[in-house]
Amino acid sequence: MNKQELVRAFAIATVALLGLLLGNSISLADDTGIGHKRAKADPIPWTGPVPKAKCGPGDHTESGLQGETTQEERFSGDSERAYNCNLELVGQYQGEGAFSQDGPAYFDDCAYYATENRPEQQHPGVVVLDVSDPRNPRPTAYLDDTPAGLNPHETLKVNARRKLLAVAESNGPNFAVYDLSVDCRHPVLKASIDLPGSRGHMGNFAPDGLTYYIGQQFRGIGGFLYIVDLTDPSNPQQLPAWQFLGDGRPHGLWLNKTGTRLYAGQPGQFGQTPTQSSFGPDGLVILDVSDYQFRRPDPQIRIVSKLFWDDQGQAEEMHPVKIKGRPYIISSDEAGGAGGVGGWAAACARGASPFGYPNIIDITDERNPKIVAKLMLEVNDPANCSALLARTPPDFPGTAPGTNLPAISGTTNYSNERCVPDNPNNAKMLACTFQHANLRVFDVRDPYHPKEIAYWKPPAVRTAFQPGSGSWRAGVDRTVDKIAGYARWRNVVPANENAKEIRGRQLELWVVSDGNGLQILRFTKSMRELLGKGKDDDDDDD
Repeated sequence: MNKQELVRAFAIATVALLGLLLGNSISLADDTGIGHKRAKADPIPWTGPVPKAKCGPGDHTESGLQGETTQEERFSGDSERAYNCNLELVGQYQGEGAFSQDGPAYFDDCAYYATENRPEQQHPGVVVLDVSDPRNPRPTAYLDDTPAGLNPHETLKVNARRKLLAVAESNGPNFAVYDLSVDCRHPVLKASIDLPGSRGHMGNFAPDGLTYYIGQQFRGIGGFLYIVDLTDPSNPQQLPAWQFLGDGRPHGLWLNKTGTRLYAGQPGQFGQTPTQSSFGPDGLVILDVSDYQFRRPDPQIRIVSKLFWDDQGQAEEMHPVKIKGRPYIISSDEAGGAGGVGGWAAACARGASPFGYPNIIDITDERNPKIVAKLMLEVNDPANCSALLARTPPDFPGTAPGTNLPAISGTTNYSNERCVPDNPNNAKMLACTFQHANLRVFDVRDPYHPKEIAYWKPPAVRTAFQPGSGSWRAGVDRTVDKIAGYARWRNVVPANENAKEIRGRQLELWVVSDGNGLQILRFTKSMRELLGKGKDDDDDDD
């Protein structure tokens, strides 16, 4: 065989081998059930603290772990000045303090937040604020005309579609509905009714505004859900209550766009027993509530799927969002591992985070939800648990740890309470409230690789007299403030700015803290500078 024949034979053999390998590759791809395209492995979920925000040169930044207010910051007086990173204060209404965990709710140029309803208050009830001038928010009314308005706990919600505000009484039967359609600054009471047996804890509207669901204060295995038909808001009708005898009992409640799925945060705490108010398992339960949405006779609620975890405690919010067209749930746990048996030290010993944090959960397959990222700060990292326990101070020098704050998380609670997307249909950012770690803003365009881009920690009010505050106690020194409620994203066109250039960019955040009341915040950097510009990103809200 000559040289040319050898080369030809080698080429034929090579082509045959490549064909064989390609055929095997196609065969393997076909075995995946997706035709000729090999399935890509899912990215690895993010499980550690997110990268820190890059703050501006003039920002007053925290000096300890991400989220921490150190002992030096607390007792040197440094925490009496706000800590900020890429956010600045525009305006504020402090009032008598706020119960930031109860709501707040927002509509048009108005904000609504609850107070503690103490006898020392001049103005009990839900505070109504006119924020048409963001530099000078002012109170216009107080919803003190119903038991629910005086004691709403976490049921204060607005449905923008129907221009309604609803609230259910904490540990009582009252349910009230207010009309916001004429003037959001002066809500009009449409109805106040009693729901026998109800003890409202958390609640929410179905998106169409025709149904309101009320989670209950509960103990033991049975958890009730009260449901109200608001087709005629002047004449609310109670629908059959539902009792969960097993999994499914809701703490926080959110629903999908069609109102057929309820995303329940089922509250559990490690090692707790069914005789206690919150016991395992802890996590997400997806419920089919179609029977109630469509007003079917003898309505039933069915469990679609469950996703539980034991490294946190007291699951609460399960907020549905879409990121680049894919559906996710943003969870929250308000106690963390420190809320379980043995408290903070026991959480450290078993490798759990002492404080709760959000999970980003992919629900593309609603029957098989999966966590794609743990949205931790450094204070939530189990690796920092023991060090934080050793150095987190009591409220004021000379008192034992845990004396002046609830024992649920030692002396300070850095747990996450709420997360709000900039746009629920196309989320790029989340504004999350971490109680004493306060407001943190995250870039979640890549949900497998979230990162922090901004934060705001209001000034400590120390011993100021604030009877409406959820944190105030006579004689107690509050060296940190608390943000536990919903933030609000707000599109703003500043004076002398080109509206087209900033269209869709979220430049302003509204937030309520216990000691500082309503605060209007504005980003100090452009969205392009904060987020960068990806090839598939745009500036529209979709």
